[in-house]
Amino acid sequence: MIDVDRTGPIWTLTINRPDKAGALTEQMLTDLRDAVRDAQDAAALILTGTGKVFSAGADLDAARAGLATSPLWEKLSGAIADLPGLTIAALNGTVAGGATGMVLACDLRLAVPSAKFFYPVMKLGYLPQPSDPVRMAALIGPARTKMIFLAGQKITADQALSFGLVDELVEGGDVTERARALCTDIAAATPETARAIKALC
Repeated sequence: MIDVDRTGPIWTLTINRPDKAGALTEQMLTDLRDAVRDAQDAAALILTGTGKVFSAGADLDAARAGLATSPLWEKLSGAIADLPGLTIAALNGTVAGGATGMVLACDLRLAVPSAKFFYPVMKLGYLPQPSDPVRMAALIGPARTKMIFLAGQKITADQALSFGLVDELVEGGDVTERARALCTDIAAATPETARAIKALC
């Protein structure tokens, strides 16, 4: 359910569970974490999904069995944040709950105009992963972060763009292809130069 494309210097990880809105099981999280850890030499890593939803977060049965509070979420987002290459979330649709963490850990976020963003952990009785509110607040500020986490607001793609939660909306095209286009320069650069520039940023 996690497709890994290691073609050339640009790797693509695809959440391929459209019949379940990209809901993540423990095995899927493990596969994502392991694939990210293997991508140390990739010039760029793209995260995307299939269907109309990037990911609805934890699979409900798995969440009830303990996945909602698993350290795997934090390990995955930490592995993404630690990658020396460029990381891009190419959001083919809505992002919910714990799946938001891997998106926030990326360097860039692209989205289709129909995407929505929400993180309903409070009403489910869970805490978010520790780094998620921190990364979100760094992008959009503490007040807007509280709108999502505490006020339970569902943010549209247009709002996400105006807030700075996403960097670009991709209209009338393939969001993954747009992400690949953004990787053209880094794929042609020497790894040392690209990684030094990312570190400076």
